[in-house]
Amino acid sequence: MTGKQTMKSILEVKNLSMSFGGLKALDDLNLSVNKGEIVALIGPNGAGKSTFFNCVTGIYKPTDGDILIAPEGTPRRINGLKPNQVTRLGLARTFQNIRLFPSMSVLENVMIGCHPVTRAGVLGAIFKGPAARAEEQFIVDKSYGILKKIGLAPWVNELATNLPYGAQRRLEIARALATDPFLLLLDEPAAGMNPQETSALDELILKISREDQISILLIEHDMKLVMSLSEKIYVMDYGKKIGQGTPKEIRNNPVVIKAYLGDEINA
Repeated sequence: MTGKQTMKSILEVKNLSMSFGGLKALDDLNLSVNKGEIVALIGPNGAGKSTFFNCVTGIYKPTDGDILIAPEGTPRRINGLKPNQVTRLGLARTFQNIRLFPSMSVLENVMIGCHPVTRAGVLGAIFKGPAARAEEQFIVDKSYGILKKIGLAPWVNELATNLPYGAQRRLEIARALATDPFLLLLDEPAAGMNPQETSALDELILKISREDQISILLIEHDMKLVMSLSEKIYVMDYGKKIGQGTPKEIRNNPVVIKAYLGDEINA
């Protein structure tokens, strides 16, 4: 436990609440992610997990509380920033429903991910000066390198819509990595995958965490994946946090078992 206390927190969420009219989707939620950690957020459908992601990534402005990031040291409050501003600060996400550009190539989808961190701007893109051409080549090379890393290089010129389902999920992760995140938020990355695809995803997430030193926060219903990957798990129900701990602690938490896991934990 002492070792964990000395770890550097790169995301700190304090007393976060989000209301939609009379409905409180998030209720005084506290959560942290340390540098280099893989953290899971689990709970029943409607528990508020995606709402939480939407607050952290700027899609929603929280009703109350603080979202603080500290990738370099000094904490910065990001409540109310727009999604593109949040992305520039180093938070990237994937979505529960695949949001690729289906009529664009695999490479082009990843290149679009580089857009928030490019410098040439609109005029540079139109007039194609030396700096813009050099940056464009850099983006192509960077995007191809990411595709190689996650095993999609053979499909580099294929339309995204033609990829197998599991490969489309991986392409979404590739596009998120193109923004150079320090924290990657994955919203149900294993949804709809078969066991082979899920196993490959497990390996990919570990690879990203270890080789790129990127912290990962994932929402996931696949308990086998959650328990094998996560160092820390938070459990939500009705917008509240009802448990947190290591996989072993969560397995044995009676409140969590009653609210969510049930017989599933033995599956």
